[in-house]
Amino acid sequence: MIPAAFDYYRPDTIAGVLEILEEHGDDARVMAGGHSLIPMMKLRMADIPHLIDLQAVEELNGIDIRSGEVRLGAMTTQHDIINHAELTTACPILREASLQIADPQVRYMGTVGGNVANGDPGNDMPGLMQCLDAQFVLVGPDGERTVAARDFYEAAYMTDREDEEILTTVIVPFHGRGYAYEKQKRKIGDYATAAAAVTLTNDQGMCVAASIAMTNLSDTPIWSEEAGQALEGTGVDDDAVNAAVEAMLGDIDPQEDNRGPVAFKNHVAGIILKRAITRAWDRAEGRA
Repeated sequence: MIPAAFDYYRPDTIAGVLEILEEHGDDARVMAGGHSLIPMMKLRMADIPHLIDLQAVEELNGIDIRSGEVRLGAMTTQHDIINHAELTTACPILREASLQIADPQVRYMGTVGGNVANGDPGNDMPGLMQCLDAQFVLVGPDGERTVAARDFYEAAYMTDREDEEILTTVIVPFHGRGYAYEKQKRKIGDYATAAAAVTLTNDQGMCVAASIAMTNLSDTPIWSEEAGQALEGTGVDDDAVNAAVEAMLGDIDPQEDNRGPVAFKNHVAGIILKRAITRAWDRAEGRA
């Protein structure tokens, strides 16, 4: 189908973007890579009278690796993440997850900002960013504010971002050896039936810190605090892993759709999480 008529803008500064947003309010939307918004416009599921393309805003590009954290400009693509050697060393789970998003053609254009900002429960980056305890920097007419990824998502396609704000930067603390991102999907390019992001810290054979988040199993990504706590203080044995899975299953709320019934999704979620924990722990112990 063909989208409804709209006015197209291509500002080259953040200030220019904010000016258009202030003028048109909720009749305006920003577009990063466009992979989510354009299909919705074509299907007439989104009526956007004023479309703001962010491709020319250089301020939104770049990967900045500092002491203890990575700062990703909102227009950083998955392709950029995959091919940045220093970033792979500093926070390798970002590359591992990016490689599982859609296909190479999408990853050339798909951006980290677009992936996290629109609140699609099927996107890979929101759950990953919750697992990593990332922070989102938002800029609007009243200035800049920072929101934790774990507080950003309210419901499907509903976030803490105000209509006149844009997401400019994603701040990610370093996460090294004990990590894994596992995803089950029907075919290349599809959303996950279930995906799990896991980070673990190993101290002399004991798990001293763990973080677990799940994707596409509720109307928001789910950071399962109790699942991580089930692993802490253990050697990540079978009992601990099973306890983490049970805690995670109590936090998610999958719905039946063309990816399967609820029981199937719960089953897949458990398998995917076990795989992710096992691989993360192997890495934490230096076996992978």
